[in-house]
Amino acid sequence: MIKGYMGKILFVNLSTGELQEETPDDSLYRNFLGGYGIGARIMYDRMKPGVDPLGPDNMLGFATGPLTGSPAIVGTRYQVMAKSPITGGWGDANSGGDFGPYLKFAGYDAVFFTGISDKPVYLFIDNGKAELLDASDLWGKGSYEMETIMKEKYGKDTEVSCIGPSGEKLSLISCVITKRGAAAGRSGIGAVMGSKKLKAVVVRGDMEVPIADREKAMAIRRDQTEATKGMAEGMRKYGTSAMTERSALSGDTPVKNWGGVGVVDMPDASGLAGDLAIANVDKVEPCWHCPIACQSILKEGKGEYKYPAGTRRVEYETQGAFGTNCLNTDAESLSMVNYICNDYGLDTISGGSVVAFAMELYEKGILTKADTDGIDLTWGNHKGIVELTEKIAKREGIGDILADGVKVAAEKIGKGSEEYAVHAGGQELGMHDPKLARPGGTGAARYQMDATPGRHTQGFGPSSFNSHVTNAVGTCFFGGFGPPGGRNWTLEYMQAVTGLDWTADELLKCGERIANIRHCFNLREGINPLKIYVHPRIYGDPPQTEGPLAGVRADIEAQNYWCLGALDWDRDTTKPSKAKLLSLGLDDIAEELHPPQPGPMGPPR
Repeated sequence: MIKGYMGKILFVNLSTGELQEETPDDSLYRNFLGGYGIGARIMYDRMKPGVDPLGPDNMLGFATGPLTGSPAIVGTRYQVMAKSPITGGWGDANSGGDFGPYLKFAGYDAVFFTGISDKPVYLFIDNGKAELLDASDLWGKGSYEMETIMKEKYGKDTEVSCIGPSGEKLSLISCVITKRGAAAGRSGIGAVMGSKKLKAVVVRGDMEVPIADREKAMAIRRDQTEATKGMAEGMRKYGTSAMTERSALSGDTPVKNWGGVGVVDMPDASGLAGDLAIANVDKVEPCWHCPIACQSILKEGKGEYKYPAGTRRVEYETQGAFGTNCLNTDAESLSMVNYICNDYGLDTISGGSVVAFAMELYEKGILTKADTDGIDLTWGNHKGIVELTEKIAKREGIGDILADGVKVAAEKIGKGSEEYAVHAGGQELGMHDPKLARPGGTGAARYQMDATPGRHTQGFGPSSFNSHVTNAVGTCFFGGFGPPGGRNWTLEYMQAVTGLDWTADELLKCGERIANIRHCFNLREGINPLKIYVHPRIYGDPPQTEGPLAGVRADIEAQNYWCLGALDWDRDTTKPSKAKLLSLGLDDIAEELHPPQPGPMGPPR
């Protein structure tokens, strides 16, 4: 057995209550690493195309990587995956916290669910023993209370990954929460969990992750901790909130539902400054054993918004979605909506985006106060933003229409509202404008072409392979920061932890394999990413007339063309070539996508 893995995967049928443990072949780990890498291979093999994302045949997976729970300084991550109800294709979401390491300490690398329970349940795993337990009395509770109840019942070393009321009510923008606000946010995975009547996965254990050379791994950890000390100091103080004010004015962060210009529509962005985001901080609350410690929690809100103590400090994406995109510069209101979303289990990126969409409809007269339950949705009205967010989280009134994201809401509202529904393939976008020039230059393409469109943390083309490796091995992107041209920390950890003589090229090959199988999952569902809708504001059609991005249009067509060629994917169908799939060891998929053609004398024998 390769080191770094527990060597067991649990499969749970919620319809029958059957739990089955499997020991996968080492090749699964060697070829797909972990996380959504092994998840994509398992789900491609065991799911039929065309299943209802909210039906019993959809699989829901929680998976760790070989560096999760290891000495790697950011070995904290896990992924949740399923067929996405918001895009109809591959869906995954990524989270830190403590849950990922403790899933391994409880004895498993991953757990996958099928079926639908006839009543609310949660899965409890305790040092290799798993059981489904009744969650009827927990249904309706927020993530904060859920975590408190489970820790009081099973002990403080118990970790919980759960949905809140938004997931229970099948909001397509709901998510999965752990550690009081660490969100696996994208792809609508919370709705899948809710559809299965699965309230939570609760884990407890003290099993040791097998490490091939622990002394070497700890030496690498010490070196990396020292190398990232400067970056860590800033991250520990501000998290990602340090960048929001300047990003709002540079053209990086979308403004006014992607239709505005920061320096014109919100020239004073000081309310989004990092110092205001941390003004009410109580203490640093790092993910498991992480020396960077970029997360903090707040004291009780003492101003207009009385969020409870323990609320997580707001981060950049939330500030962008509920801040610049709504022209809102009230710092305390941002902490309040962050609390609401985390407690109810709502993706803050999609949540803020759908509020911005509603505000533009209000401005255009498509929505009136009669439609919004009396809420004033003028741009920048932070009170209205908080009120509407709570209605979305609870699926009440106008919030019931908006709780499934901008695409579905526009279909329900009509009246030309589709023009203002900014999404890619059904998914609201991360808060980075691809028209702003960046190294690599494929920012627009990634929003369209990744298997989970609209993702700011993914790339497209060969540049994406490294991010797939980072995700699949169970580490955080922040741990890769170090001196330019410095050491390949992931490679060194993988060698020390697994005991295998990995090369950088071998790891990137795994990243390419993962990129291909995620994409092929979508092809099997009939999704050609070149055909999906991408709102023209995203790439600048027409271009803005003022500000730093005036006259700029991201050449999304050229980006797609170049990346498809570099990947050896067909530039019309986007199918990977047979040679490419065979070179990656995806022989079965190669035969599916490229079946033998009949010759001049009839079918092949």
